[in-house]
Amino acid sequence: MPYLLSQAIDHGLRPGRPAALIAWTAAVLLVGLTSAGLGIMRHRSMTRLRLGAALRTADLVMTHATRLGAALPRRVTSGEVVTIGIADVWTIGRAMNVAGVGVSSVLAYAVVAVLLFRTSPLLAVVVLAGVPVLALVVGPLLARVQAVGVRYRRRQGMLAAQLVDVVSGLRILNGLGGKDGHLERYRGSSAELRDLGYRVGRVSSWVGALGRGLPGVFLAVVIWLAARQAAAGELTPGELVAVYGYTAVLVIPVDVMIFCGFDVTRGLVAARHVVAFLGLPLDETAGGPAPAGPAVLHDPASGVSAEPGLLTALAGARPADTAAVLERLGRYGPTDATWGGIRLDGIARDEVRARILVAEHEADLFADPLREVVAGRDTPRDERYREAIGSAVAHDVGEPDHPVEWGGRNLSGGQRQRVRLARALYQRPEMLLAAEPTSAVDAHTEAAIAGRLRAARGGRGTVVATTSPALLDRADVVHYLVDGRVAATGSHRELLGTVPGYAGLVARVFGEDEDR
Repeated sequence: MPYLLSQAIDHGLRPGRPAALIAWTAAVLLVGLTSAGLGIMRHRSMTRLRLGAALRTADLVMTHATRLGAALPRRVTSGEVVTIGIADVWTIGRAMNVAGVGVSSVLAYAVVAVLLFRTSPLLAVVVLAGVPVLALVVGPLLARVQAVGVRYRRRQGMLAAQLVDVVSGLRILNGLGGKDGHLERYRGSSAELRDLGYRVGRVSSWVGALGRGLPGVFLAVVIWLAARQAAAGELTPGELVAVYGYTAVLVIPVDVMIFCGFDVTRGLVAARHVVAFLGLPLDETAGGPAPAGPAVLHDPASGVSAEPGLLTALAGARPADTAAVLERLGRYGPTDATWGGIRLDGIARDEVRARILVAEHEADLFADPLREVVAGRDTPRDERYREAIGSAVAHDVGEPDHPVEWGGRNLSGGQRQRVRLARALYQRPEMLLAAEPTSAVDAHTEAAIAGRLRAARGGRGTVVATTSPALLDRADVVHYLVDGRVAATGSHRELLGTVPGYAGLVARVFGEDEDR
């Protein structure tokens, strides 16, 4: 456009040359319309590029999270996943600007330099020297943005994790009276993040100011030189207009290059977190065959053995010890456990998952009708559904079509626990490993579940981590754990009479149940 304007001035404004003026004016109009159309297409294509990059990144993150499965919360905090999904993927998408407008800005800069060289070599040298000068001024600030941004991003993930934990446990916090304490701690952490954000903002504001201001100074220098050359007769009026137009146009790509550098700097911080997440190793799925039929599960680390067809209970003063045993027997994480004498980590994971089910205390509930929630990945079957609901004493949750909100937010704690148990029983696994399946229900319901669980799992192996006297009394075998190791094994009544530590544990829990 500046070139066409210079030609219209130098050739069209001469007396007796209306045809040339009309021709060059028509060319200016045509290029203006073309530029407007290209501007619309550029915006559409860049928007598509940014969204495509962000959504492809989000798809990779979601796919990897799904493959990690139950190992995900053991390897990364929920807050980190939330921050990646909400903030990082869009930051990465924005960094893709460098692949579109960033590249085009470099090309525009080169084209303007060539056109100026044809007009005035001195001006071309000044223009070409401008970018290194800008890089020297803005470069250290971009490095500072990246350094502060890394700390801000790390703290942001920690705060998001704290928020997720507080929200998920809000009912418990209310019940324990700890809501205000957690609120104050969250406010303190939020204030620290805000202060760190101000530090990021201060550096970013300097980048923005220089990104807008330096090109203007640059423009003034070039125009001053061009005006002196025009006054000396070295440039024609049209060439002076062209130089002004070239330099004015040049402000845009220079500004874009600075902000592309800013976007890429922030994008690198986000990309490192995404790459670290995508680098979390998956559980090995390959392996040898599982035992041909029901077989003994054994955990050498604790000494726990679970026989097929028996109800085995794990009792310990520390719930973390019994939970660790279930994780090893279910092959979640490193394990030396064996199944029928074969190491679990040497068996194909899909076979383990198909026959051994770990029913976690806080397993997720998805938004669906109750029938679909209980059936899980299987097709709902009425008779099987009724049997699972009955065994879990979950009749009061609602009709089969009763909607369950995500996470069971419209259910009480006891109802959520019984729905989780019903879902596990519906699958009818060869070996069921359940962690504290009755900790949130009243004593009457707990006794009913204990009586029905044994019948529902008749002929199949079941391992229950519990300190409930009702469940312990129904177990065929009870392992009493001290510091993560089996200290005594026997029936509930045998251990009550021979192991003082076990008797004290049950007496304490029984007293709490009576109070409840």
